[in-house]
Amino acid sequence: MTQPTLLIRQQREAGLLVSVAPPQGGMTRTHFQAYRLKPGETLTGDEAGREAALVVLGGKCTVAAGSLEFRGVGTRRDVWEKVPPAVLLLPPATPFSVRAETDLHLAVASAPVSRGGVRAVRLVGPEEMVTEHRGEGQTYRYIQHLLPPASTLAESLILVEVYTPGGNWSSFPPHKHDTEDPPHESFLEEIYYYQIRPSGGFAFQRVYTDDRALDVACAPGDGDLVLVPRGYHPVAATPGHDAYYLNVMAGPTRNWNFRPDPVYAHLMNWQKPNV
Repeated sequence: MTQPTLLIRQQREAGLLVSVAPPQGGMTRTHFQAYRLKPGETLTGDEAGREAALVVLGGKCTVAAGSLEFRGVGTRRDVWEKVPPAVLLLPPATPFSVRAETDLHLAVASAPVSRGGVRAVRLVGPEEMVTEHRGEGQTYRYIQHLLPPASTLAESLILVEVYTPGGNWSSFPPHKHDTEDPPHESFLEEIYYYQIRPSGGFAFQRVYTDDRALDVACAPGDGDLVLVPRGYHPVAATPGHDAYYLNVMAGPTRNWNFRPDPVYAHLMNWQKPNV
């Protein structure tokens, strides 16, 4: 059986680095782009029909969105400072312009909505975000909830950052959220945007279903994307190389209800946070 291409490699070192849009990789709703801009360079856009989030992964910028302007937006030099980033939420069809004040690393995530989506342009800062230590031993990782399921600011998008030390596993035990069966499980497709430190290494990710109709293993490197249209999706960071990923999830509702792989469910050593 032919398997879909779920690993999207970063193509450039500057400008538009990597991009995905449905129906690529079986995705149905989640759009994502990552950029690196030099000081003075400008990015413009308009996510027609989709609510959007601009995530300032590193550096500072000035953002004009609708009739508003935000200057000096950004909280960290790069993702490895482990300070929650600034996130700008945009209602559908809001024109925006981003001008880099320093070297800028920016992610743009968007998803369609049916009930209007984000209600107003909103800058979300680190003080509104929740951090968490999850797992223990070889499953320990550090998490920053940028736009968690409990947030009322968005209709579709969920945003999370995860830091996994070299040699550890995350998104573990393997779990899935591909069936709309409340309150037991919800449908959320997912994108992983990776950074690796040192940059020459790689992570490991497997995406698979119970019947193995989907069963893909891949080794994302620095700047790569992995798409999870459905199925379980555990991650491992190779020894000697820490892994960071930005998770973008979107579905018909913003409920994060998941089912662990029964083979590994007994290894669940963390509780779903109320964030």
